[in-house]
Amino acid sequence: MNREEIFNGLAESPKVDVCVLGGGINGLSVFRELALQGVNVLLVEKHDYCSGASAALSRMVHGGLRYLENGEFSLVRESLVERDRLLKNAPHYVAPLPTTVPIFDIFSGLANGAVRFLGLTRRPSRRGAVAVKMGLGIYDFLTRKRALMPKHAFRGRRATLSRWPALNPQIKSSATYYDAWVSQPERLGIELLKDGLAAGSHARAVNHAELTLTAPGRYELKDGVTGTVAAIEPALIINATGGWIDIANGALFSKASRPAPLMGGTKGSHLIIDNPELMEALDGHMIYYENEDGRICILFPYLGKVLVGSTDIRVDDPETVRCEPDERDYILQSLAFVLPDIKIRPEEVVFQFSGVRPLPASEDSFTGRIPRDHFCTFVETGDNGPPVLCMIGGKWTTFRSFGELAADLALERLERQRRVATGDRAIGGGRHFPSDREAWIHDVALATGLSKERMRTLLARYGTDSTLIADFIAVGSDHVLPHPGYSARELQFLIRNEAVEHLDDLLLRRTTLAISGELSLDMTDAALALLAHEKHWPPARAAHERERFLTLLAARHGVDEETLSARNEQRSALCETTARSG
Repeated sequence: MNREEIFNGLAESPKVDVCVLGGGINGLSVFRELALQGVNVLLVEKHDYCSGASAALSRMVHGGLRYLENGEFSLVRESLVERDRLLKNAPHYVAPLPTTVPIFDIFSGLANGAVRFLGLTRRPSRRGAVAVKMGLGIYDFLTRKRALMPKHAFRGRRATLSRWPALNPQIKSSATYYDAWVSQPERLGIELLKDGLAAGSHARAVNHAELTLTAPGRYELKDGVTGTVAAIEPALIINATGGWIDIANGALFSKASRPAPLMGGTKGSHLIIDNPELMEALDGHMIYYENEDGRICILFPYLGKVLVGSTDIRVDDPETVRCEPDERDYILQSLAFVLPDIKIRPEEVVFQFSGVRPLPASEDSFTGRIPRDHFCTFVETGDNGPPVLCMIGGKWTTFRSFGELAADLALERLERQRRVATGDRAIGGGRHFPSDREAWIHDVALATGLSKERMRTLLARYGTDSTLIADFIAVGSDHVLPHPGYSARELQFLIRNEAVEHLDDLLLRRTTLAISGELSLDMTDAALALLAHEKHWPPARAAHERERFLTLLAARHGVDEETLSARNEQRSALCETTARSG
């Protein structure tokens, strides 16, 4: 369904069983869960799908090793189960990640858990070898039956520095274990959306739209693209807006019945760095390290660059978060601590991002101690309005189980039965994923006429759903774009089939062009031309969209127009060098 059909349908029949508010990873998860059960469900996202915290995660899919000292054993157990499910259900996006912990002490950190148990809130001391060994032992125990990845192993100082000579020489030892990483979390969110929509016409979703209270118990949906307005009468509302939950509740409840604040989010910022020496120093591992203040930080290879993060700062307004200069300095200082001889030039920071962790309200003075678990709570609107189920907390790794929990509570309230389980259900392009990728690539390339290299790229981007895109590319006139890894037909497919309404939807979330540091000004303009043509925008509208995107890119991600222009020249020089060598 397109936007017009959705609003026309609501005009004819405004009643829906469930309205899910929020198109982040948790909202998309519960939407998919309910759609698969045959529930008449409508998803409403104020901005774009996965444009908030779900686009600002550390790109890790993990159990949460450090949560053990908070006593959150059930969360770690659940996270490890969901991590292993994602390795099976989304193998096109989620893969094992060898992780090495540099250790600077032996016995320190043993009291951290006791401090938490006693209700004290001082910062934890540095985790020594014994504390790390205990934590990794629990990790191995919790995954012993599935055993998808190797158990942890320790190295002494000499062996560690032999493998990673750039590490801070003050280390005493290191430990290596396995977690996982996700290459394109925003795309996985889109695939959850598509899975839900594919369940039937009873499942509908619209981005860039807003739900507001118009009268006691009555709601209105406004399309932010066309301005169309439709009344809506949900039997139940699920507030899955994460860090925006209290703000969203302000729009759902009258002032007299508005609930007390439920959220107390913190901001996490990350940098993407293009430095070959740094990439080589990692040797394919994530380095999971403590900064000098005890804050856990990470760095690992990501899409040909290195991702480094993160901070943990309380915030009040999730709409305004960005990576501030002092956060950037903090992250670079932490990097200098763990890899002291590697120097990062300012221009090597090719992208930055920041998001709000949707944590429950807490008075804990140390943000690292705020629980990372999730739960749901019903809030009655009064005035004969529908109940609101608020999804509180949660981490990206557990989106499926959190969505399952919320869906089961909604089904119980609706007096409906679950009929489809999702624990072992593949997601999007993870369906029928080939064990022999090269044989699959050969067969699809032969059937479509695309090159094996092109199909290898498409498989990495879209999993087995890449056959749909390959078929679309093969039946039309195509041409390469200023970024040789993309073609016009590929972007046209995304625009037509994935609810792209703005340039940032396409360049920040449907593709990895921006976050990988490979977006140039020429590529921006080429993508805009395709989008404007598909949307029938007049020149003035296209110019406004260009200005809007460049402003957002500079303000939120530290990439200005001058940087994009410089990448034009870099790309041209690379093409000339390639042509001469060929």
